[in-house]
Amino acid sequence: MTCAHGGPGHYTLARMKNIVLLISGRGSNMEAIVNACAQEGWPARIAAVISNKATAGGLALAAERGIPTAVVDHKQFDSREAFDAELARVIDGFAPDVVVLAGFMRILTEGFVRHFAGRLVNIHPSLLPAFPGLHTHQRALEAGCKVAGATVHLVTPELDHGPIILQAVVPVQADDTEDALSARVLAQEHVIYPRAVRWMVEGALQVSDAGLVRQLQGQPQVVFGA
Repeated sequence: MTCAHGGPGHYTLARMKNIVLLISGRGSNMEAIVNACAQEGWPARIAAVISNKATAGGLALAAERGIPTAVVDHKQFDSREAFDAELARVIDGFAPDVVVLAGFMRILTEGFVRHFAGRLVNIHPSLLPAFPGLHTHQRALEAGCKVAGATVHLVTPELDHGPIILQAVVPVQADDTEDALSARVLAQEHVIYPRAVRWMVEGALQVSDAGLVRQLQGQPQVVFGA
């Protein structure tokens, strides 16, 4: 699916960047990225949506949009290394400039991460470096946090670490439940993830030797939600 709008002064196909999205479920962040790419006319195409589960709901959505899909079932492999090697082979077939983890529920091997270094991006439902791993919203509530949020970051071999591109912050309400907080954070994920991916496509990010990310267009790298 090509995203750029036609007409004078717009991006030509020769300058298009290829985006590959990896999902394991319904793909709500995937959908947000696909919609933003089309509506905003990014200089990119959604080259493929790939899942480790044939039943992932996002595959049907992608197919409806005319986006190529593929399944690499992790259960068919004897090791993480073998699965990741095949997954990388399939991804490479789409010549990706950006590889987006959009609810892809697999821990990736160091070899896979290094293969796509600088092109591999993830979103995590906490304000990293706080609360890496699972159950982030419940842990934030139990810790008495006054704010919560989500973080878009480049992927490194260490789980839920890597240079931070963009964060969204939401206040924690006195009567919040895990589900209520999760829903408000997810709404902000749908704002910041497409924005960060667009910045990657446009080459609008610079990463220092210390791993700090600067937005070269002067855009704010934090969003405040309700």
